[in-house]
Amino acid sequence: MFDGDFERDAARLSERLDGFADDPHGLRDAFLERHVHTLYAQLTDDGKDGLRADDLVYAAADRVPGLTPSRDQVERERERFQKDKEGYEIAQGQLLGHVLANPDAGTHLIDVMLRPTQLALDHQDDYQKTGYANLGTASVTRRGNVGTVELSNPRYLNAEDDTTTGPLEAAIDLVLLDPQVEIAVLRGGIVEHPRYAGRRIFGAGLNLTHLYRGQISYLFFPMRDLGLVHKIYRGLSRPETEKLWIAAAETFAIGGGCQLLLVADHILAEENTRCTLPARNEGIIPGAANLRLPRFVGDRRARQAILSDRELAPEELADDIVAPGEMDAYIERTATHLASAGAVSGVANRRALRIGQEPLSTFREYMATYSREQAVCHFSPALIRNLEENWRAHERQD
Repeated sequence: MFDGDFERDAARLSERLDGFADDPHGLRDAFLERHVHTLYAQLTDDGKDGLRADDLVYAAADRVPGLTPSRDQVERERERFQKDKEGYEIAQGQLLGHVLANPDAGTHLIDVMLRPTQLALDHQDDYQKTGYANLGTASVTRRGNVGTVELSNPRYLNAEDDTTTGPLEAAIDLVLLDPQVEIAVLRGGIVEHPRYAGRRIFGAGLNLTHLYRGQISYLFFPMRDLGLVHKIYRGLSRPETEKLWIAAAETFAIGGGCQLLLVADHILAEENTRCTLPARNEGIIPGAANLRLPRFVGDRRARQAILSDRELAPEELADDIVAPGEMDAYIERTATHLASAGAVSGVANRRALRIGQEPLSTFREYMATYSREQAVCHFSPALIRNLEENWRAHERQD
């Protein structure tokens, strides 16, 4: 159907998709296999412009109608429960998968996603003056040479959703941009639930009730892993800077919380902290945990955790197990120790470790597959069945 001329092929694709194409996803794949490099070059002015993943997929919708859904289509879909959606956003996963699979386009997109967000830049001056920024569902506090990023979604046990991703990424940006900070700390805030009142929770994973009700977009997943999670692991690209990170896990490190542990340089876990990746019971892929968890516990144990929902003991992941009430002192002691040899050598060593463990090309190839597969999972009937059977989401109140 396609002859290799971008303009003609784009027009043919839009015309076919405007009708009743038998295999719309196949048509999109065929077009992108021929033209993803040209499309990306046009959308980014040959790489001069930096479009984040969310802006990229909507720019593609404007450039080639039907290739990806428009913002209006996605917003209308947001009003539906997940089980009632048409699955338009699968096309976003297709596009991101093809972009990331292309070495030039994919590397450029990753670089863009490692730049500071506008939200962070808007708060940078005030934060530098005061050492504090409250971004809503996340905050950042500087004390001495330590910057602490705190996730705060107390009503939902610090579960993550579309309201947390932007603020948490911006808080991470502010710490990474701060020349006074040598050591960064990631921690969960105090929650409201009566059962855990007054306690900190590192992260309760994805807000499954919101997922069931259609309030978590597909883009939540690639934006999170290409953005905030990757910035902890690799730092910022422009300006090029990174820090040593301490993760302080208390009560729960479930799902996305557990994924965050895997990119920290030093993990502190309170005694009896629950560490689990319940992907099997949710019907989704646990971010880049499939890539990173085997480095911590080996391939067999990682498969048990991801495919069979076997819980991980905190001792399997953490560098230190902390008694209840002792976390603040442990954080201070660990930060002092990590900074004692100088932040420059610490960062240099983490870079050297990363080159051997997860070079950028490996991450890019993983994210190409992840972006496609997660989109399919996100709209799978199995996801709805899992949420109803394992989470009883249809019975829960917001």
